[in-house]
Amino acid sequence: MSPGVDALLEQARAGVRRLNPHQAVEAVRAGALLIDTRTDVQRREQGDLPGAIVIDRTVLEWRLDPASAWRIAEATGYDLEVVVMCRQGYSSSLAVASLRALGLHRATDVIGGVDGWREAGLPMSDRPADVRS
Repeated sequence: MSPGVDALLEQARAGVRRLNPHQAVEAVRAGALLIDTRTDVQRREQGDLPGAIVIDRTVLEWRLDPASAWRIAEATGYDLEVVVMCRQGYSSSLAVASLRALGLHRATDVIGGVDGWREAGLPMSDRPADVRS
């Protein structure tokens, strides 16, 4: 019998220092890469995050692995701090576990995701999203 998705999520979060929305802002100011994995529909409903790079979850590992031929220019090394955002902070935790397995040991996500960001009163972007495919 499967332990279930809740156990998988708990395992993914083990040992990860997840950030609250205000800590995420500070991490980005200090040089962390903010990655938004929400769908187009979710971004239309909630808005875009200032300074975020939008990467579809299906190609996230290829775009952020510094050894990948398909990496983005910002994926400069395995010591890069990466902050992943999703709608509510669940799928981002699973994504972070995958990035850490690749060697991006400073990858983390935001408690509450974009919902938490908005509840904290943090601004959304008024600029077009930086979408990478």
